[in-house]
Formats: sequence, structure tokens, C-alpha cells
Amino acid sequence: MSPVSLNEARLVDHVDRLGLEHPPIDLASVDYSVRRPDVFNERFGRVLDYMARVELEVDRNVIELTTLLPDPPEIDRRFYADVWQPQEIQHGLILDELQIRLGRPGAEPDLTSLGVKMRILGAVAHLDAFQDVCRMLYYLTGMATERSAVLAYNLLHAGVVEMGETAVAETIVAPIRRQEPGHYAFYQLSARGLWSQLAAWQKWMVRRMRSLSFAPVGANNAQQTADFGDMLATLRIDQDVEGFAGQISRVERELLWAHRRGLKVPPYVARAFRDAVDLAHLRRAA
Repeated sequence: MSPVSLNEARLVDHVDRLGLEHPPIDLASVDYSVRRPDVFNERFGRVLDYMARVELEVDRNVIELTTLLPDPPEIDRRFYADVWQPQEIQHGLILDELQIRLGRPGAEPDLTSLGVKMRILGAVAHLDAFQDVCRMLYYLTGMATERSAVLAYNLLHAGVVEMGETAVAETIVAPIRRQEPGHYAFYQLSARGLWSQLAAWQKWMVRRMRSLSFAPVGANNAQQTADFGDMLATLRIDQDVEGFAGQISRVERELLWAHRRGLKVPPYVARAFRDAVDLAHLRRAA
């Protein structure tokens, strides 16, 4: 079996197992009980709002994907339509319900708008060679997003356990965080497989476009970027932004920047995270 066929077989097996072993979380299994709601809201309310909005925006993400990838591999379509979207929507509904029960307003996800960059990419994505560039950008974005989610949910879980909020920790945060690593693994397998097939000019294009377009998940304007920075501060990630950026971009650095010896973090990743923290600090000071 060729390396390409072997990677495709691994992806099919992985998606099959995700669908079988990790169905969307049953709402009946969730316990929204909070012992000290005011204290919980003060500490984690903004994190819940940010995470709920990002999870609920997967419907718009699917619209973006159909624009970016007009003719995706079948395994990609199966992953995002049959596994990823149903799981993530349920995450968002659960987190949003929790914050509403804490007395917060519900999340306001953007479910329809497409940015200018996405429309431009969609206009040329029907070209096979360029669609491979778009696919690689999709996998890189997916890796960074899901690795960020894994780390953030781990820290949120630790904080909720520390507060003694067992119901939320065991029936909300823990089940959600169990599903995120499988998404990350899909993007990583896909990225490694596709990168080895790209021509030199396609790899150059990916590096260039990634450098220009990278943004933290869910940060599509200054306010949302500051919200992301608030989440980093609440989870104390702002104390080691470079370390966090390095963890979420490890495979990206390995694939795209292997020729840049000594590069610990792609500079655009580190800069985006620092900017988010700075915006959050400025907004609090104002």
C-alpha cells in the first residue's frame, strides 16, 4: 500500500471510530448544578461565553468550508458533517445553557457572514492545485483551533475542580474535553499526508498565506480578539503566552518551517497571542 493510500485508510478508520465511540453528548447526562453560582460566574463566566460562541459558530464554519473546498475528499466531508459539527454544536448548546443558568445573556454566534479573505479564496478554490493549498490551510487552522481547545478545556477543568464544582467538571467540561483530541488527530493526520504531496510552489504559497491570515479561533475583530485575551488571562495562559503558542503550533512549525532551524514558534502565532493579551489588558484598563 502506498503512503498516500495508507494515510487515507488511517483517516477512514479514525473518523469511523470517532463517530462510534464519541457520539454527541446526551443532554440528559448533563448536570448544571453549581454550588456557588456568583463565584463561578465571576471567575469563569467570560470563558463560558467565549467558548459557547466559538462552538456554536461551527454552522458558519461549515459554510466557510464549502466555500473554501468546493470538491473536498469524501473523508473530509464525512468528518466535518457527520462527526465534528454535531459534536461541537452540542458543546456550544451545553456551555450556553450553563451560562444562561448563571444569569448571563446567551451567546450571540455569527452563523452566516463570510469574510473578504474567505470569498477571495473561494473564487479560486475550484482550481485543483490551489484547492490543495486551501485544504492545507484548513488543516493547519483545524490543528491550531483544536489544540487550543484541548489545552483550554484541560485548564478549565482543573479550575472547576479546584472550586469544588463537581457536577460541572464531571458532566460538562470532562465530556467535552474528551472529544477534542480526536478532532486534533484528524487534522494532524490530514496535514502530514497532504504536505508530503505538495509541490514546492504550493508549500511556499501555504507559508505565505498562513503568515498573513493566522488569527486565534473565534477572533474575527478587535472585540473578539480581546475576548480571547480575557480567556487566556482567566486560565492564566497569559503568564506564558510563548509556551502556549509553541504547544498549539508544534506540528505546524515542524511541517512548514523545518528549514528554519531554531524557530521555536512561528512569529505570526506568537504575535497574535500577545496582541490578544494586550488588547484585553487595554480594555480592562479603560
